[in-house]
Amino acid sequence: MKFVAIAAIALGAIAVAPAQAAVVKYKADLSGANEVPPTKSKGTGTVAISYDDATHKLSWVVTYKDLKPLMAHFHGPAAAGANAGVEIPLKGSLASPVKGSATLTADEAKQLSGGMLYFNMHTAHNKGGAIRGQVVPAM
Repeated sequence: MKFVAIAAIALGAIAVAPAQAAVVKYKADLSGANEVPPTKSKGTGTVAISYDDATHKLSWVVTYKDLKPLMAHFHGPAAAGANAGVEIPLKGSLASPVKGSATLTADEAKQLSGGMLYFNMHTAHNKGGAIRGQVVPAM
């Protein structure tokens, strides 16, 4: 009987224990070929992204070369090959490496987990976007 009571208490504790928060890693590989329409930009780069699902904080580090960006943003909702409006603008210096963070709304978090965000960097020569990459889970 004691064993049953202890097991019931243990199971009850498990049932009410909060879910563990997770930090999920994403990435985006940036190139002119990924832009819509594609560009001939020689620029390339990567975005390393972390998302904390407890705090809803998105953090990123963008590294790139052969590019003089004027603006950079996360866009969505859009699958690869489609364009969308700006969801998360980057502020401050765009010198590589670019580090930043933002708190996502529930809709932005759904776009992130659903593969519906992309990142791009704009230049004077490619005002619509010089290099772009779809945000995907990092493996």
